[in-house]
Amino acid sequence: MSHVAIIPARGASKRIPRKNLKPFDGVPMIARSIRTALESGLFAQVVVSTDDEEVAQVAREHGAQVPFLRPAALADDFTGTAAVIVHALQQLPAFEYACCIYATAPLLQATYLRQGLELLEQHPDKSYAFSVCNFGFPVQRALTLDGQGALSALYPEFRNTRSQDLPEAFQDAGQFYWGRSKAWLRGEVLYSPASLPVILPRHLVQDIDTVEDWKRAEYLYAALKAGGECQ
Repeated sequence: MSHVAIIPARGASKRIPRKNLKPFDGVPMIARSIRTALESGLFAQVVVSTDDEEVAQVAREHGAQVPFLRPAALADDFTGTAAVIVHALQQLPAFEYACCIYATAPLLQATYLRQGLELLEQHPDKSYAFSVCNFGFPVQRALTLDGQGALSALYPEFRNTRSQDLPEAFQDAGQFYWGRSKAWLRGEVLYSPASLPVILPRHLVQDIDTVEDWKRAEYLYAALKAGGECQ
């Protein structure tokens, strides 16, 4: 099995302090991503990339491996995910596939991780497969505020176009990114025709950057757990 999961989890977080370790339904948030990765049975290793000793300790307690600590230069507010994955791959044995899984993805489901791997295996000409969901309303009809606080159409050319006549648009679901290790290491662009979509239902998607995001994720998780869609 030449697949590795890499979970980026730095120690600092400004909007939600220590969010990777903050309890979510009774366990540290990062433990949920670790558990889903391990229980999927898809990975030879589940590795956490962190600069923080406490994060490393919690990750190990929940079954992940932390064979190195990430340097401070790759743990600031400006370092992108791709650079963290490249660094991790350079420290690890060779794997054909590497899946970046975010530490704050409590709604992550193994079935979609499996779909992503299968997509890449079926399309040898592609480099990545990652989680997306569709927007709940056409992005071409988005509004923005001008300098005086008044509403304006973000795309005026679509102001009078019927919603049903506009093409469907998708957003990054912020859960996982499968990639061929060679593609990661070459720095191939993620948002490109080299990528394939793993389309998630919107009720399984919640990015967590703010306190409001966290609360909404808790509500979603509680409902999904009651309905048997989450453990």
